Amino acid sequence: MYQYDPERTPNPEEWLALDEQERIILVEDFHDAARIKLPNLTAHAAFHAVVENQIAEGLESVLRAMERLAKQGLTRHDSVHAIAYVLVAHINDLFNSKDDAATSQARYNAAVERITANNWRKM
Repeated sequence: MYQYDPERTPNPEEWLALDEQERIILVEDFHDAARIKLPNLTAHAAFHAVVENQIAEGLESVLRAMERLAKQGLTRHDSVHAIAYVLVAHINDLFNSKDDAATSQARYNAAVERITANNWRKM
């Protein structure tokens, strides 16, 4: 895999075969080439990569959200952002949580299931 395009789903085997840092660099390179200005490119790229990992690994809540958000009119790129937003909020919540891993995962899945194009557009 030599390029990342958030509007196209990466081949799961190729994506997961990459080192995590390689994935992040590919996402950074896309945003640089597209001249998208971001406050923290590396953090943005890391969250993109995590969502792409979840898609490649077949996390059902994320796959359903991607399909739902597309049907609601979001681009694939914006759908990745919407899910990444949920992920950021989830990670923030983890700092104050005493949930075990299974409960934490269930909370994340439920939050991903609730994201819609309309509430993403309002953020």
